[in-house]
Amino acid sequence: MATKLVDLMYWRSVRWTGVVFTGLVISLASLFQLSAITVLSHICLGIMSVTFLIRLYYKLLELMRWNPGVHPFQSYLDYDSTLTDKDTVMLVEEVVLLVAFAVTEIKRLLFIDSVIDSIKFVVLLYLLTYVGVLINGLTLIITAVITVFSLPLFYKKQQVRIRKIVRAVKAFVKKIKNMCLNLYSSVRPSSVPTPPPKPAAVPAAKQKAKSK
Repeated sequence: MATKLVDLMYWRSVRWTGVVFTGLVISLASLFQLSAITVLSHICLGIMSVTFLIRLYYKLLELMRWNPGVHPFQSYLDYDSTLTDKDTVMLVEEVVLLVAFAVTEIKRLLFIDSVIDSIKFVVLLYLLTYVGVLINGLTLIITAVITVFSLPLFYKKQQVRIRKIVRAVKAFVKKIKNMCLNLYSSVRPSSVPTPPPKPAAVPAAKQKAKSK
């Protein structure tokens, strides 16, 4: 499953990636005007209108003895899409672990386990309030889909340039960091020298013995 998703994201099969990408964008854009049930019903009706005509055409050829009775979609019907017991257990475990991790992280952030992380979470939530006013969740999903199908291909085409830019940015950040550290070390007050330790007091009995 993961390999197929990577193949789709990197456009290794242009036909299938184009179909999936176009279908996702059109379906999500349709949700602005129609409900999800209506969009899903229309998609299924559109697919069946094509497959039904092709099936009737092959059936007509079979009746006219021009086709040996081959089903046009037999390869799709023979494809085994069922999950084995092992795959089902692995999938359920991954989902449970993901949900448990999300619940643990949200609980840790809400109840201030780490002050810094909770402050970051508060800033993120505050920024999301402005994002929610400007755009809705459906727009964010469409943007995420376009980004997922665009960025890997863009990185693959411009990999050398992106690496050069990343190295230049890292070098610039490192330079700024070193400058700040040098400036801080120059303005930092010098530490007060510690006084030398006082000699231990000689006991009174030893002083009297020396006087004798």
